Amino acid sequence: MDSVMQNRPRWVIPVSLFAILFGLLTLKEGGFVLFFDGPAREAAGSYVPFVLWFNFSAGFAYVAAGIGLWGMKRWSAYLAILIAAATLIVFTAFGVHVLQGGAFERRTVIAMSLRSSIWLAIAFAANRHILH
Repeated sequence: MDSVMQNRPRWVIPVSLFAILFGLLTLKEGGFVLFFDGPAREAAGSYVPFVLWFNFSAGFAYVAAGIGLWGMKRWSAYLAILIAAATLIVFTAFGVHVLQGGAFERRTVIAMSLRSSIWLAIAFAANRHILH
């Protein structure tokens, strides 16, 4: 077995699995709202299209990052940093949208706060344990 895999920190396996599952769930849920006219779209309420498109697209990156983290690949740490930064940028743009009186759902604030926190934590951990 590769020494990198033997020496991987305990957090890597659950975080990798979480990132992959979170990505798959994000793709499923976002895809239903974006591509199917039905109950999921109705339940989404006043969603903000650019936030939904970003989150849906980011689902692919979540899966890729999870796979890379599992293997302790350097690129996965950079991808986690990119995901965290992009999420914060979109969250900021969402805040501008809200401040300008745009329609939104309160759960979007909660979801984007959660996504930002999760990916900042993953990026920090990956930077600390994979890049250094």
